[in-house]
Amino acid sequence: MDWETHWEDPFSAYLRPFQTLAGDRRTRLTLQETIKGIIASGSLVCQRIASHSPLFASVHDGAQRILRMATHESTKRSPNLDAAHLTDLLRSHAVAHLSQAPSDELWVIADGSELRKPYAQAMPHMMSVRSLQGGMVNGYRTLNVIGITPQHRGILYHRLFSSKAPGFKSEPYEVQLALTTVSQAIAPLKERMPVSWILDSGFDDIAVWRTIWEQHEHVVCRLQHPERLVSFRTKHGTWEKGTITAAREHLSLLARAETMMVVQRGRQPRPKDQRVPVEIWACPLRVEYDTDVRRGTNGEQVTKEVWLVEVRLPGTKLDPWLLITDWAVETEADAVRVFRMYRQRWAVEDSFKVTKECLGWEEVQVLDLEGVRTLVALAWVAAGFLYELGVT
Repeated sequence: MDWETHWEDPFSAYLRPFQTLAGDRRTRLTLQETIKGIIASGSLVCQRIASHSPLFASVHDGAQRILRMATHESTKRSPNLDAAHLTDLLRSHAVAHLSQAPSDELWVIADGSELRKPYAQAMPHMMSVRSLQGGMVNGYRTLNVIGITPQHRGILYHRLFSSKAPGFKSEPYEVQLALTTVSQAIAPLKERMPVSWILDSGFDDIAVWRTIWEQHEHVVCRLQHPERLVSFRTKHGTWEKGTITAAREHLSLLARAETMMVVQRGRQPRPKDQRVPVEIWACPLRVEYDTDVRRGTNGEQVTKEVWLVEVRLPGTKLDPWLLITDWAVETEADAVRVFRMYRQRWAVEDSFKVTKECLGWEEVQVLDLEGVRTLVALAWVAAGFLYELGVT
């Protein structure tokens, strides 16, 4: 996208905290022009970034200046100009931004996504990630978290990792790190508003839910494992043990609603954006788990009261959405609220994808893993600025 001249003043104010990571004027200027170039070029290729910066385009080594900064070859006076410190500042900025919202709750949406490099051969420590066609290609994994309130949103977490990199522990460890890091950061917000994690099926994991509940936060999560063992209340009022699949036989219709979705209905030849009817069914569940699951220690067995919510889309070929939540779903309003929460998660995922495409994250080409991480983190800094402007 083109850089707009009226963005200069808000950009200078937005960038000021990040420039504290640069130890000299030359690095501060390189940082500023790199982020502007990422936005203007829609790319993480250093040559393209430089060509969209008036400063870098006028010198012979503009692209090399960006590359040397990303790989820390020219930042001896700026040891903290790296992905970890950039995302720390993004998180602090997001918390400050979200705290200005006159909201009574905070929704926190986590997204695990791939950075695919199917044709790369020399980039370091690449792992196998899933392609858009369903196969496996080279690339990296990222874990991202965004916080939203009405009219406000902020980037609370980003980390790029690879199972092939030195020091890697496991993907569940990466998820736990994200959960605890975000919870600690939003502690001031939790004092005045409840927090709900809205998660896709990749987070259908009792260890994930356990950590969120220990942090006194809430969960709305799409289920991936209908064979999960639970206890459910029958229509006669008794409790029985069985699977999620068995519990579905005891759902009650609580609400009907409508939403706009790109979907194919009836005899339509192709999907289109249209109004779709929705049915929302629910029933109470009990989930039993060990408090120290995956921690390698002996915890205690506890039971958590939760709800199973099934969202059906009549007239479409889409499978029902199976959701689990610890919010009570007893009334029509409760059911519609949980549906809206998960629907918002879907909208934010679309926003992630669009931003990823608009800023060219997968175009990054650096023969240094920390350099890759730094450039992708700079793209998140650029995204954060666009989010505040309302540009997506």
